[in-house]
This record gives sequence, C-alpha cells and structure tokens, in this order.
Amino acid sequence: MLKRLLVAGALAFAASAGAQTPDLKAPDGFKVTVFSEGFKQPRFMAVAPNGDVFVSDPGAGTVTVLPDQNKNGVADGKTVFASGLNRPHGLAFHDGFLYVANTDGVVRFAYQNGQREASGAPQKLLSLPSGGGHWTRTVVFGPDGKMYVATGSSCNVCEEGNSHRASVWVYDADGTNGKPYATGLRNPVGLEWYGGTLYATNNGRDLLGDNLPPEGFYKLRAGGFYGWPYCYTTEAGQPQVWDKDFGKKSAAVCKDAIPAFALTTAHAAPLGLAFYDGKTFPAQYRGQMFAALHGSWNRSTKSGYKVVTVNPETGQVTDFLTGFLSGQRTLGRPVDLVVAQDGALLLTDDDTGRIWRIQYMGK
Repeated sequence: MLKRLLVAGALAFAASAGAQTPDLKAPDGFKVTVFSEGFKQPRFMAVAPNGDVFVSDPGAGTVTVLPDQNKNGVADGKTVFASGLNRPHGLAFHDGFLYVANTDGVVRFAYQNGQREASGAPQKLLSLPSGGGHWTRTVVFGPDGKMYVATGSSCNVCEEGNSHRASVWVYDADGTNGKPYATGLRNPVGLEWYGGTLYATNNGRDLLGDNLPPEGFYKLRAGGFYGWPYCYTTEAGQPQVWDKDFGKKSAAVCKDAIPAFALTTAHAAPLGLAFYDGKTFPAQYRGQMFAALHGSWNRSTKSGYKVVTVNPETGQVTDFLTGFLSGQRTLGRPVDLVVAQDGALLLTDDDTGRIWRIQYMGK
C-alpha cells in the first residue's frame, strides 16, 4: 500500500479551505505532509532544545511555538511565544535565550526548556538599518559562541553608506564588540554553520536579463569580500566577472572577490538552508545542504519554487522537492528548512501559510 502511495515520489494533498494544493514531487520513499498551517507569513524556524519548533511570522509580528508531544508528525497546536515584534525573521537558541532578528535589530528573550510563552519583554541587543529593498535579518551562533547577523542591501546595486548593509557581522552573544565578518553579499538570507564553516545563500542583482547573474551559495570566512556591487560569479569556483553595467570601479576590484562554490538559476532567490544531520534519511543525504528557492519575480520564465540539495564538496545542485509551480502558476513559495528532532525535514511556505514535513518512509 505504501509503495502505491509513493509512486514516482509524487504526492498530492487534500486542500484546506481556500488553500492552493501543490502536487509535490520528492524522491522515491519520501512522504510530504502538512505539519502546521494557518500562518500569515511563516518564514524562519529554530528547533528548541526539547524539540518544539519555533517559527517567525513577520506579517503578524509574532514568534509561534509548535509542539508535537504525541510524535505523530503534526503540530499539536500553535502558541504565540511573543507578539508585537518588528518583522521578526531569523531565530536562534543560545545559552538560555531565544534570539530574534527583527528588521531593525536583534533582541533576545530569556528561555527555559519547554517554555511556550515569553516571561517578559525582549532585551534589545543591537540596532540594524531598516527600510530599503531587503528587509530580512538572520541570526545564527557559531562554534565559537559568537553571534553572526546577516543584513541585505538597501538597493539592487549601489555603494552603501552603512557598513552593516550587504554583509554578515559578528558580535559577542550580548551584541557587543561587533565587526564585519563577510562583505559584498547583496542579500545573504540563509546562514548556517556546518563542519566549522559558515555557509550562506545570496540573492544576486536584478535587471541584467533572465540569466545573469546566477544565484550563489557561499562558504564565508573572516574578512572575505564576495563581490557585490562590483562583481558576480558566473562559474562556480572561478574568478568573478566585473559588473560593467554598474561600473563604479575598475575590473581590478574583482581580483580579490571570493566566488560562490555552487550556483543555481538566476533570480531563483535561495533563502533558508539546512544541513541534514538527522538519522532517518538515506545515507546519501547526510551532510548535504538543503536549500529553499523562494522563486523569481522578474524573469520571463519563472525559476526557483523548489527545494534543492547542494553538495558542499562538489557544488552539485540537484532538485529534491518540486511541484510549487504548475506551468507558470505559483502554488507555493519555499522559505526555510530545519531538521526536526525526529529526523524529518520541515519547510516553511509563505505563500500558502503552511509548514510542510518531509520524512523518509522507505521504498
């Protein structure tokens, strides 16, 4: 019976009232179900030490807790942990706190294991520039205990007046002693440490046509410059190309620009990423990067709208979950991925307001 349900990995879902119904396709043996739904704009997630899933909803200004105490793969309900936030996006747990990256800065809430409602007002740790074209902010913690915060550019292509823009900064856990860590990243939304390396997704510039520049996946290092606004990667691992259309500096500036290690289609908008460190997926997926491609808005033929795997060693990009496009009709927009405590992969979809659960059931 199970094999018949998973023929060619194609999975259809019963629609909830008024919701779109994507016919999602995953590799053989995987089952995709709805973990939770009814959100305004579910974006980034973090898994609490006890396994509860926290999700930001910038459209509602909330952070919500999704427990699954009976372990049936469906959230038991939704509890608002905190509200009244300013477009909250990135979330991270660290040393007894939940950190929230709002569009104008990073705050933190005291957190005890299993807690589902904030016990007090958040502590403001640092301010960030708000407004402009890229409003999301992402926060993660490194193996060094430092806090890493990503902020996108204010524009499509320009020379920024604020050094926090188009960069990743590093801070102490209390928000002090901040300094640039990686620069020249137009819109680094996904940020994840794995194997001692900080990985980032990045959204390239617009208005160079359908196919330029490709979207990139980067391995960041302290002091690294990654090209924007003067250069971009056209071939993974190869020297960057001078953006002569912008042309504010000579091509020599690209000599020191670090290229992307992997690329995907232009305008596909890679956002959240997660490295699979669970135990329930087949062995070939362990240690692979899963990335959510939110989808294009300015391309004659749409690109993205899927989840891909990215091999961190070879840079090979492979489709994993498709079906969010039907022809040119959008049926969902993937945003972020986390590995749940039970080994399933969770995926936010801010178009349908759902969180999908992807689990391997066996062939």
